[in-house]
Amino acid sequence: MYTYDEVKEHSSDREYVEKAIEEDGLLLDAADEQFKDDKELVMKAVTKDGGALEFASKRLKGDREILMQAVEKKGWVLCYASDELKADKELALKAAKTDGQILYYVSKELRDDYDVVLEAVKNKGLIVKYASKRLRSDKTIALEAIKQDKRAYDFIVPELRKDEEIQAIINPEPVQ
Repeated sequence: MYTYDEVKEHSSDREYVEKAIEEDGLLLDAADEQFKDDKELVMKAVTKDGGALEFASKRLKGDREILMQAVEKKGWVLCYASDELKADKELALKAAKTDGQILYYVSKELRDDYDVVLEAVKNKGLIVKYASKRLRSDKTIALEAIKQDKRAYDFIVPELRKDEEIQAIINPEPVQ
């Protein structure tokens, strides 16, 4: 079991750092800067724990292959991606499958992308508030968001709030 302090003490020893991050990807934080820019080591770190992306170099936060691996289980780490990758639809869709919160971080264009928004609201309905007005007006997106979290009702367009299906979710009929 490696500790942060131990890795920090051996931060310039590549072999030591590699063994440590294979055990706990977040120990990349204690590694020397050169290793935070080493694609092989960063890939190992984000494979173990997507959150290790936070400690990768700026260059590697712009590496699509690294990001695709990092968002595999922790979609929210898309927040560390370069602006270019925050506009990558395939990456956003993959991240949204595990964490709808990514809608907050993606580009304006992707906040208006039906597929990305739908995937995001399926597991975090409240995130619909960051969707474009056009998509907050879409009945399917509104239904999915409200099914996931009734509070999403506050962020859909007023015209949809009167819809029968939406009202049935918000105010279900009592069972007799």
